[in-house]
Amino acid sequence: MMPIKHLDIAVIGDEELVNAMRLAGISKYYTIKGNHDARENARKALTELLAEPDIGIVIILEDYAQYVEDLMTQVRKKKGTTPVIVEVPSKFGTKYPDTREYYRALIRESIGFEVEI
Repeated sequence: MMPIKHLDIAVIGDEELVNAMRLAGISKYYTIKGNHDARENARKALTELLAEPDIGIVIILEDYAQYVEDLMTQVRKKKGTTPVIVEVPSKFGTKYPDTREYYRALIRESIGFEVEI
């Protein structure tokens, strides 16, 4: 029997998202403040999280995911299953017209089979 490895959840987002996730118990987080450094800060944060072997899920605000699309594509194409990167919408809405289908495809891609949600 394979031992269970405990993995952490990390979040990259604005102050509101990070504070909400911290209340939920997430202890690894990167707060992106301001718009002028957002691209560099998001890339730096995701790069650091990808280097940590104990990160299983990275939650990233959709607004910042656009800055790290290339890194996310590399992670999703690797054979390993971790980390799973999940984009969450901002308080202003989502860029995906059908969020249900987006999450269904993400789950199918991440674990290899369909899950009804």
